[in-house]
Amino acid sequence: MDFRIRGFDAPLFHTLQHMMDFPDDAEKTPNAPSRTYVRDAKAMAATPADVKEYPKSYVFIVDMPGLKSGDIKVQVEEDNVLLISGERKREEEKDGAKYVRMERRVGKFMRKFVLPENANTDAISAVCQDGVLIVTVEKLPPPEPKKPKTIEVKIA
Repeated sequence: MDFRIRGFDAPLFHTLQHMMDFPDDAEKTPNAPSRTYVRDAKAMAATPADVKEYPKSYVFIVDMPGLKSGDIKVQVEEDNVLLISGERKREEEKDGAKYVRMERRVGKFMRKFVLPENANTDAISAVCQDGVLIVTVEKLPPPEPKKPKTIEVKIA
């Protein structure tokens, strides 16, 4: 948008215009995010989740209406990152029917959660029931307090 066309020619507007102008070759700039990053960011933003902490576990709740368990992946990356991902595919049109309105989201979805240090990544369960995915991550038991070490004092 050129502010000079609208009658604004102040230095502030010139600076704002300069900040808003993007290079035509945004794909080639070294600081531009990759397409994979943009795709993953959109998938993460479109996948809301609730996280609850209980005395013995963490529970992640994600709405997954209309998905089968084969369409959902639950993984642990880098020993402490819980990754929930999958893809909702568009239904094939049958018998010459076509969509008049399409509002339900299709495509990939993903969420990443950094697990706390006391999360037991070997004790994770996932259940999808009535369109709601519930992932439970058990907590590790608290470490035993260290007992003081008694050192015998010798007389010289």
